[in-house]
Amino acid sequence: MNQNRLSIFALGGVNEIGKNMYVVQYGDDMIVIDCGGKFPDETLLGIDLIIPDITYLEENRDKIRALIVTHGHEDHIGGIPYFLKKLNVPIYATRFTLGLIELKLDEHRLTGDTQLVEVHAESNLTFGEVGVSFFRVSHSIPDCLGIVLHTPEGNVVHTGDFKFDLTPANHQHSDIHKMAEIGKKGVLALISESTNAERKGLTPSEEMVGNHMDEAFLRADGKIFVSTFASNVNRVQQVVDAAIKTNRKLALIGRSMVNVVQVAMERGYVTIPEGMIIDARSANELAPEKVAVLCTGSQGEPMAALSRLSTGNYRDMVIYPGDTVILAASPIPGNEKDVSRIIDNLFQLGAKVIYGSGSTTGMHVSGHGYQEDLKLMLTLMKPTYFIPIHGEYRMLHHHRLLAESVGVEKGNSFIIKNGDVVDIENGVAVQTRSIPNGDTYVDGVSVGDVGEIVLRDRRQLSEDGMVVIVITLSKADRKIIQGPDTITRGFVYVKDSEDLIREINRLTKKTINDLQAENVRQWNVMKQNIKKSVGHYLFTQTKRKPMILPVIIEI
Repeated sequence: MNQNRLSIFALGGVNEIGKNMYVVQYGDDMIVIDCGGKFPDETLLGIDLIIPDITYLEENRDKIRALIVTHGHEDHIGGIPYFLKKLNVPIYATRFTLGLIELKLDEHRLTGDTQLVEVHAESNLTFGEVGVSFFRVSHSIPDCLGIVLHTPEGNVVHTGDFKFDLTPANHQHSDIHKMAEIGKKGVLALISESTNAERKGLTPSEEMVGNHMDEAFLRADGKIFVSTFASNVNRVQQVVDAAIKTNRKLALIGRSMVNVVQVAMERGYVTIPEGMIIDARSANELAPEKVAVLCTGSQGEPMAALSRLSTGNYRDMVIYPGDTVILAASPIPGNEKDVSRIIDNLFQLGAKVIYGSGSTTGMHVSGHGYQEDLKLMLTLMKPTYFIPIHGEYRMLHHHRLLAESVGVEKGNSFIIKNGDVVDIENGVAVQTRSIPNGDTYVDGVSVGDVGEIVLRDRRQLSEDGMVVIVITLSKADRKIIQGPDTITRGFVYVKDSEDLIREINRLTKKTINDLQAENVRQWNVMKQNIKKSVGHYLFTQTKRKPMILPVIIEI
């Protein structure tokens, strides 16, 4: 690689929402920004988490100087434990973000082996020929930073996730003056998030949510359940404040909610009066109008607290008719069906449910900037080149149009895919090459072991079931001693399909005998022919393609 070339690329977070990972490289100095995870959709059966494929980073491990984390949301820190098991590099993050990262490292028993370095908006770092400084941004979680990478080629700015909130709930204002100073000094390339690039106007303030939360608490008669992201510490504080005003005790339900609130309390990001928090069992001993419950599950996750409460399967707490349930979060795209199911269940329980978009209920505002926020960032930074990230293609497209509307020259914006590299040399940027990239699937304790072939088998099993054909052959002459016996799971009900099963057995027997007549005795050939003949027959009869597993036993 040309020693004087600046390269910018993404291994996750472009043309998608989730598993953010970006890399800025100058010469032999490589800085990784964020390492997130993404939750699977219904097509990825059995998969727990999707993380970026870091094969390219492993091949260039000697060049990686640091992993810098912009903030503590799952799509920015969820992949860190898996990253560290392959590449143990120092992690730089703010105080609250480090607290959330430490929770993950404890789960994976990595705490003692990892170098964690606390940074803040005034920190300055140097990695080889690359200097790093920071600026504060507002978002829906405390301690969020934008990053400036000072390279000999010019300054590269990564905004992190942001909005411009003039009345943030946690009083952590965006440092607009510092952003303007950065822009005045010159920004070669701006890497900026695009989540709400389709939404006109300015993002509403968190202050609005606090007011509506107070009103809902004052109107409620029975218990109040509030479900939100555990990491939305600002929202947690608003619930605490509303509970204090209405003289309610607060129960926390959900492991991530308990863990995050504990970290936030220990580090001073949430203030909760002593004795206010009670456990779920103690809450049952109080009058309903004296209890508020803060729980996980706002995205419809099947095993989260709200889902189990909505079906009456939560052991220590019950939602009764007249209780109020507030969903203080909007569904992430793809989760709408699961959230709707929970809302239906809650209504069937007789609960009063407050749900819907933030503008409808006032119970949620986005942590991501709308079009005017994005334009303000572009105007402050005045970049020569622009790379929209953190969004699906249409969002990146709209963000590019916004950039051009405020002065970025046409042709100077790059809508890239994961793996595409923007190279800048002597002030000229081009996108002509790509590096290997993709998704890595986490399935239980297995990381990267599940590929497309395994997922295809899982899909086939889920859609059409399986047929197991067991046949016993003589080891001496390969004659059939017993069987075939056919077992089905998820395909047909055997007692109602006896003719079908008999024909499967007949075809299997005929296939074995025909092969023996041709003196073909290899197991793999026998199995392939059984699969072919039985599969063809089953498709003509049922128009389905179950997984067929011939089992040959020799005795």
